Amino acid sequence: MTEYRLQTPISKDQIRTLKTNDFIYLTGKVVTARDAAHKRALELYRNNRKLPLDLEGLAVFHCGPIAEKKNDEWTIVAAGPTTSTRMDLYEEEFIKSFGTRVVIGKGGMGKRTTESMKKFSSVYCTYTGGAAVLAAKAIKKVENVYWLDLGMPEALWVLKVENFGPLIVAIDSHGNNLFADMQEKVKKNIAIAYERLGISAL
Repeated sequence: MTEYRLQTPISKDQIRTLKTNDFIYLTGKVVTARDAAHKRALELYRNNRKLPLDLEGLAVFHCGPIAEKKNDEWTIVAAGPTTSTRMDLYEEEFIKSFGTRVVIGKGGMGKRTTESMKKFSSVYCTYTGGAAVLAAKAIKKVENVYWLDLGMPEALWVLKVENFGPLIVAIDSHGNNLFADMQEKVKKNIAIAYERLGISAL
């Protein structure tokens, strides 16, 4: 378990040093993207159309922030993580297509995303749910916002952050997945408990 302070854009070599259970604090550019943004970004890519910004080496945050606008400037009021399994459908292709290095959310991601991170040098990090106001304190500036037609939570918010974290590496670029490991342990423990109680599993 090691603590890292990383600056975006992040290189593949930096990602390869990270292991599950490591802690990360990010400084630099983080971009929010939920279901609708993932879908639109991939549709543009498949049609050979450019995104409004380059995601190579950046961190993508599964987040629907609450923002307010004063004097033509946006401020993020709260920025809690969205459950990441909702993006599992898109994340494999998203990482492959755009070269994102860090994906941030909560609740874990599946086998396809894990394999994609191993192949294309990316990691999945969890951020504490219910700490949306704390997360907002690390956001120093809204650099830009795109696709507001999708709604505030679904837009691409380009955020300048400073020491954003702690983020826990839950899936590393070597194929390790804390959530999958925990599920296996739970299954084994349930089987042992049933055996000791003399009952059969349903």
